[in-house]
Amino acid sequence: MCIVGAGAVGSVIGGRVAASGGATTTALARGGTLAALRAHGWRLHTADGLVTGPVTASDDPAELGEQDVVVLTVKAHALPALAPALGPLIGADTVVVPAINGVPWWFFDGIGGPFDGLRLRAVDPDGSVAAAIPTANLAGCVVHLSASVVEPGLARHHAGNGLILGEPRGGTSKRVDALAELLTPAGFAVTVSTRIQNEIWYKLWGNMTMNPISALTGATADRILDDDLVDGFIRAVMGEAAAIGERIGCPIAQTAADRNAVTRRLGAFKTSMLQDAEAGRPLELDAMVTVVREIGAAAGVATPYMNALLGLTRLAARERGLYPAP
Repeated sequence: MCIVGAGAVGSVIGGRVAASGGATTTALARGGTLAALRAHGWRLHTADGLVTGPVTASDDPAELGEQDVVVLTVKAHALPALAPALGPLIGADTVVVPAINGVPWWFFDGIGGPFDGLRLRAVDPDGSVAAAIPTANLAGCVVHLSASVVEPGLARHHAGNGLILGEPRGGTSKRVDALAELLTPAGFAVTVSTRIQNEIWYKLWGNMTMNPISALTGATADRILDDDLVDGFIRAVMGEAAAIGERIGCPIAQTAADRNAVTRRLGAFKTSMLQDAEAGRPLELDAMVTVVREIGAAAGVATPYMNALLGLTRLAARERGLYPAP
C-alpha cells in the first residue's frame, strides 16, 4: 500500500496498516516529511499511545514502483499537478483510493442517469487527473476521522475511525471487500456502500458551510452555530446543496437543523479549513464549494446563497494569498 500525501489522514491510514502488519507500506512524500519518514517510519499519537510502523518513503514514484493499493490523501487542489507523475505506482490491477475532502473528479463516472460522465472543471480543470488515473482502478472512499500534523512525519489522531468504501459504478466487488478486510484489523470501522456517491454528498453537505465560514470568520464551530443569522445562512446554503443532491440522485433525508445539531454536540472545534487558513496553507474551496456550484449550474438549480458564500470566502482567501488569483 502506498500513501500519497503523508499528512494527518495519510499518517493515520499508513501508520495503522503498517502497525497491524496487514500490508507493507510505502509513502510518496517530500521535504521534512520525507526525511522524518526515512529516519523514524510512521509515528502516530493516539489515545492508546504512540503507534509506529515501518515504511519505505521516496519522492520518486518510479523508485516505489507498482502498488497493490494507492491511497491519495493529498489536498484536492494538489492533484492536477501531481496526478500525471503517479503512473509508475498504478498497474492494471492497482486499486486507487482517493481519501480526499469534497467532491472528487470521478463523481459522475458510472453514476447513471442524465449526468453520467459529467466532467468537473472545478477539481480537474484540464482533465489531467482523469487522464492519469483510470476510473476502472478507482474505489471511492469517505473518511470520518479527525487528525492533525504535530510536525513533519508525526501526526495525532483525535477522534473517529470510520471509512466508507464503494465502487464508483455502484454495487459490490471483491476488490472493495478485500480492501475492507485489510483496513478493519488496522482499527478502522469500515462500511461498504453500494452507492458511494450518496455518502460523499452527505459528508459534503455537512462540511461545505462550516469549513469556509470558519476560515472566513476565524470562529470555532460552536460560535458559528450560536449566531442566529449565520446559522440561518448556513441552512439556506445547505438547502441549495440538498436540492442539487435531489436532482443528481443523491437525496438527503436529514434536515439541516438536525445535521447542525450533530455538529453542535462536537463543541468548540476548529475545522480543517480554519486550521489551513491559520497555518497559511491554500484552502480547499474548489472541492468543497466551487464544484457544488458547478454541479448546481449543470442541474439547473439556482444557488444565490452558495454564490455569496463562495464569493466572500474566495475573496478573503485571495487577499491572504490562500487561493489563486483569477
